[in-house]
Amino acid sequence: MRNLLALAAVALIVYTIFDVLRSDEAERFGVHKLIWLAFIVVLPVIGSVAWLVLRQMARSRSAGPARSPGAAAPAPDDDPEFLWRLEQQRRRADREQSREHPDEPRPES
Repeated sequence: MRNLLALAAVALIVYTIFDVLRSDEAERFGVHKLIWLAFIVVLPVIGSVAWLVLRQMARSRSAGPARSPGAAAPAPDDDPEFLWRLEQQRRRADREQSREHPDEPRPES
């Protein structure tokens, strides 16, 4: 049992070291990588757990509102940008039609 706990601790430390090396400045709260690595080496389990908790907080803060993995994207008719582009296309088509057939009455909007 002791060997398993030791192996888990080593795996945690190795994982967090590589995670710190791959992290960006926002995930590290502006702290230099070497300081985080020293913290993890000096206080292995506490440093690793602190890194994982703080990194998760930074990621969730920068990710914006959370969406469940199975949730669908919003429908196009709920997207104002999509509706604006659709209206622009409709107006462009109306203009082209009025140029091609100037004597036909235009539909009211």
